[in-house]
Amino acid sequence: MLIAITILAVADIVVGVSNDAINFLNSAIGSKAISLRTIMIVASLGIFIGAVFSSGMMEVARKGIFIPAQFEFGELMLIFMAVMITDILLLDFFNTLGLPTSTTVSIVFNLLGAAVVMSIIKISASSEETLADLGNYINTETALTIISGILLSVLIAFTVGALVQWISRLLFTFNYEGKIKKFGIFFGGLALTAITYFIFLKGLKGTPYYKDLKGLVEGNESMIILGSFVFWTLFSFIFEKITKKTVLLVVIGVGTFGLALAFSGNDLVNFIGVPMAAYHSYEAWIANGMDSTMSMAVLDKKVPAEPLLLFIAGAIMVLTLWLSKKAKTVAETEISLSRQGETHEKFEPNALSRAIVKGSTSLSQYFSAIIPNSLQNSIGNSFKKTDVILTKDQSIDAPAFDMIRASVNLMVAGVLIAIATSMKLPLSTTYVTFMVAMGSSLADKAWGRESAVYRVAGVLNVIAGWFGTAIGAFVAAGTVVFLINWNPQVMTPILLLITAFLLYRNYKSHQISSSKVVEEDSLKATGSKSVQGVIHESASNIANVVKRGNKIYSNAVNGLAKQDLKMLKKNQKQVDKLSTEVDNLRDNIFFFIKNLEETSLRASSFYINILGYLQDMTQSLEYISKVSYKHINNNHKKLKFSQIKELKEVEDALEDLFNNAKTAFDTHSFEHVGEIIERKKVVFDLVTDKINKQVSRTRNEESSPKNTTLYFSILLETKDLLTATMNLLEEYYHSHDASVKPAKLPENVEE
Repeated sequence: MLIAITILAVADIVVGVSNDAINFLNSAIGSKAISLRTIMIVASLGIFIGAVFSSGMMEVARKGIFIPAQFEFGELMLIFMAVMITDILLLDFFNTLGLPTSTTVSIVFNLLGAAVVMSIIKISASSEETLADLGNYINTETALTIISGILLSVLIAFTVGALVQWISRLLFTFNYEGKIKKFGIFFGGLALTAITYFIFLKGLKGTPYYKDLKGLVEGNESMIILGSFVFWTLFSFIFEKITKKTVLLVVIGVGTFGLALAFSGNDLVNFIGVPMAAYHSYEAWIANGMDSTMSMAVLDKKVPAEPLLLFIAGAIMVLTLWLSKKAKTVAETEISLSRQGETHEKFEPNALSRAIVKGSTSLSQYFSAIIPNSLQNSIGNSFKKTDVILTKDQSIDAPAFDMIRASVNLMVAGVLIAIATSMKLPLSTTYVTFMVAMGSSLADKAWGRESAVYRVAGVLNVIAGWFGTAIGAFVAAGTVVFLINWNPQVMTPILLLITAFLLYRNYKSHQISSSKVVEEDSLKATGSKSVQGVIHESASNIANVVKRGNKIYSNAVNGLAKQDLKMLKKNQKQVDKLSTEVDNLRDNIFFFIKNLEETSLRASSFYINILGYLQDMTQSLEYISKVSYKHINNNHKKLKFSQIKELKEVEDALEDLFNNAKTAFDTHSFEHVGEIIERKKVVFDLVTDKINKQVSRTRNEESSPKNTTLYFSILLETKDLLTATMNLLEEYYHSHDASVKPAKLPENVEE
């Protein structure tokens, strides 16, 4: 078990750092002020040095949650094994989803769940104890302090982050380049003083090295803070004079280092605290003659730090930071939620997010009514943004926010985490850094009317995931310890194999999803600024919609003919994907029009009409796919042979039309579009003829109302699909014809 726990500890560091590393990288990455390589080097140094700071936190895993004296060696080993298994699987699950969760909450509730279930097992085996005696086994006071501290940190981090960012933005505005030259050295001095004092000096209290510095620090705090401010202000002045660059670069670099150091000092206990407690238990067991029934009161005593183990753990964390791909997936969530401009929103709005946004808007209007207009205008001027129009795709490559916000995020988060570390509270670094980033985003008005419901929904989803972490960790660890206790020799290897399998499966799943390239047939937004360019660039989109629409229609007919539910379900996914891509193109219309040349009004009109017809086509395909799936899924009567045969005739006619259209658009042979349009009446007449035949069958022989409804629905929607397709072709044909022919001059004007 000890060997297995050691191996699990390494895996836990890997999955834990993959989730938590992004906490201290996001601000620097989001601002793009420093190169990614430099950020990684600085963060690696912070993590490695921070490993030394973590020894004081190891007490939490040994005696912070349960009372060791109440458990025997064998029972504690089962608890530690269950905690490691569930912690790894839980964190890896969140990494795969790309959601930041708390390694601190995970380990605390894993320990709590496993200890509670083991306590209940012991109580149930005793004739003298009842569930009322559960408090004798669990360190309820410390556990409640830890849990309440974690929950309180969410509110404090959000509030402090919002307040500091609001004041910073009020002073420097979004056009901060001018003011940062005048007052930047003082801001830099203040930020660097806060970071260095709280992280390096307050953080030292959690280490065995503090006793050597205690005499120098205690009682001299004011002098140290004042001296630090003078030193860093002078440093900022000299740095800007020599390099001609803003000191905010140094703040972001030092802040990233300090936050990485604080993370390592606070969170390393989450990864190796349990294995180290298991190792100390093992040593005590050996020293006491290998008696498995011995009480583990020895864990109540202070244990000296294991520098070698701490450095090994630090090295593994650094390697994970460089090699983990899942960390990048988790990064996308926080950066997208705090991005200053419009972007592809990752979350869908829900009822609660809408209610919060509406309530906040109403509250804002109330305060606007009581605050003087002059003050509102003065504050509003500080929050005016530079008018730069970026598409959602362009926003991904642009900085998510500026260096002012990045500095505030790092400074506030680092200070709060360092304070908690000095008090030996296992504060959740994820909760703090995430909520500081969200608070500063709110203060910076990154959550405008266009994006607020999406961003708030994202924050609510992440917070719901945090509660899910706590509940899931408690239940899962309790279940695993129950299974292992039932039969350790059988269940331990089985659970370890299941853990290995799930980790491998999640790894492969993430590898496949992260390596997906843009599909050949996916739709792309046009970047052209002229009508001729828009016509040619849109041709590939139309060819792709026609090709995919043809396949979707054929699959619907074939699925009905074969009563193949699996094919129809897959077909629904394909049409949903197509519909989403068309919607994304429509969402980009604002940016498309903004980027057009002033003289290209006709190009915007053409593009808007084309997108409208594409949406009409996808809506018809959605309906046909939906009713086909619903009919088979409800196990209704199969369509008659004559009906299937007629649908196949319609499908063949559509396929021929769609293939000719695709060829014309693929080769830009737009003159052939007119020939396709001329066949419009033939295909319409064919569909009308099938409708008339079904009317006759219904009068004379049809006995199934569901079949009749389905058949008419498909044919009528096919007519709508044809109408939308022909409208699109006609729009294209006339617009292309007009764009290549010179405008005719009036007869009375000489050429």
